[in-house]
Amino acid sequence: MTAQTENTDRAKKNPDLKGTGYELFILLLSVVSIINLFLVVVGPRMGMSQKLLEVIYIINAILTIFFIIDFSYRILTTDSKKHYFFKNWGWTDLLACIPNFRIFRVFRIVKAYRLMRIFGFKNMMHEIVDNRAGSALYLAIFGIIMVAEIAGVIVLYAELQDSAANITSAGDAVWWVMVTLTTVGYGDQFPVTATGRLAGVFVMFSGVALIGVLASYLSSFFMEEPTPRVSEEQLSDDPQSILIELKTLLAQQQTAQEALMDKVSELEVKLAQAAPQAE
Repeated sequence: MTAQTENTDRAKKNPDLKGTGYELFILLLSVVSIINLFLVVVGPRMGMSQKLLEVIYIINAILTIFFIIDFSYRILTTDSKKHYFFKNWGWTDLLACIPNFRIFRVFRIVKAYRLMRIFGFKNMMHEIVDNRAGSALYLAIFGIIMVAEIAGVIVLYAELQDSAANITSAGDAVWWVMVTLTTVGYGDQFPVTATGRLAGVFVMFSGVALIGVLASYLSSFFMEEPTPRVSEEQLSDDPQSILIELKTLLAQQQTAQEALMDKVSELEVKLAQAAPQAE
């Protein structure tokens, strides 16, 4: 068993690391949150009006809900709440749920980087491909959030230039984007400017694609045949399973021993090189 395989198994068995698709989803939300924080600070100096910034405030509120759910999910599913909260920076996840402490979401990006180092980029890509349905679901949710923010800012900026516009606030813009994305189309708000209508075309096509992904996921979820569960008692009584588990443990022990020997050899070389300099 290679060191890369050992790292892969360790990442899979680590209760503080959830599915690869989910971890990347939280990483993307964290990056967007940090960018939004930057825009809120620098936006007024760049000429962004308060109404445009309110669109970002709405999206930040939605992101905060996701981070609260994420922290609750992690603290409830971890084997050791103390280890997660203190050793694995769970306290930063809690602080990141507070709007005034959004800067702590940077630590989520650091966590995702650690995950990529432990798990390996190629292995992550393979797992995403193997679990295409789940990864597509997270991608669709992230896509909806991004379309709501980008299109909301664009359409509001364009409509504020026309006195006859009926999209005049951040709430109107985000509401119009969500109604159009879901292909409901109430018609209570609609763009009247050319730029706003171009944004509308973008939202319409995005809605067809993203809602199609969600519909496909739900269809595959309900149509998928349930896999029979095997109890731990059954596994423990199976000699073949016990043999495989013992071989795996022995291989891991051997790999760990080889790694320790390599470290010892490196340390001996460094000490040998340092000895003449000390003289």
